[in-house]
Amino acid sequence: MPARDVYANGIRLRVVDEGQGPAVLLVHGFPETAHAWRHQIRALAEAGYRAIAPDLRGYGGSERPEAAESYSVFDIVGDLVGLLDALAIDEAVIVGNDWGTTIAWQVALMRPDRFRAIVAIGVPMMGPAPMRPTQLFPQNEEALFYTLYFQEPGVAEAEFERDVALTLRKLLFAASRDAGPRRQGDGTPNPFSMVSRRLGLLGGLPDPAELPAWLTEDDLRTYAAAFAESGFRGPLSYYRNLDTNWRLQRSLAGLKVGVPALYIAGEQDVGLEMPGMREIIAAMPALVPQLRGNVFIPDCGHWAPQERPDVVSGNILEFIGTL
Repeated sequence: MPARDVYANGIRLRVVDEGQGPAVLLVHGFPETAHAWRHQIRALAEAGYRAIAPDLRGYGGSERPEAAESYSVFDIVGDLVGLLDALAIDEAVIVGNDWGTTIAWQVALMRPDRFRAIVAIGVPMMGPAPMRPTQLFPQNEEALFYTLYFQEPGVAEAEFERDVALTLRKLLFAASRDAGPRRQGDGTPNPFSMVSRRLGLLGGLPDPAELPAWLTEDDLRTYAAAFAESGFRGPLSYYRNLDTNWRLQRSLAGLKVGVPALYIAGEQDVGLEMPGMREIIAAMPALVPQLRGNVFIPDCGHWAPQERPDVVSGNILEFIGTL
């Protein structure tokens, strides 16, 4: 899909902007780009909406600040508010997946004046952690939790950039339904789990003999070209701000998401197998009083907008139609 550069919040963002009508802002996760929303962009535009999907800062064709501290959730929220300003849009519905959902929840929390509703895919709204996130994640002599593996600058970059196409193929496949059922501790590869200090993250993940039906060779080439351009330093810097985000978000203590919300997840999303995740989902109404419901999509993994595009697009359109 054609994209253009937009200057927002002092940074250049590569943006896909299709259709006319009420605005819907689509925020991708890791390791993705705006290409992750290719199906929803088309569906929304055809239904009379303006679909806007940026490459987030550090990704694809967007600008890549050097400093890791430039990737806090507050910086990204500023980018998205600035993007609305640059496009002369007063308000939008925000839709996120994976990291994009984490950002979308904070956008809805901080700026309900600009974002009138949220569709959150995969990641539920969570209350504040009792301590710095890096103190909560497990590690031992043999392995460490993947978010801890991402903390040391240069380590994951060296592994991921050695063969970008292989990295993306393994990460995207391993978190999808096609990799099969997973439970923590049963030995089945899960990219959102423990990482061997000896093998790295990719060493424990399968390399599929063929791509799943939802990810074509052209799709993989598009992603690989984007990450060959951007590298992984910017995307990994989002994880390197987990403690900073925790510290800064204490200023928001007690706030609730005050706009209408819909939560969607694939029934085979490996993120749901993280300890305590289903309890967090059940407790969401206390943090999101206008939660309109939870949708769990059968035969669907972590990349729901790509794995089950028609179902995701249909739920987004149905939800927006009720606003």
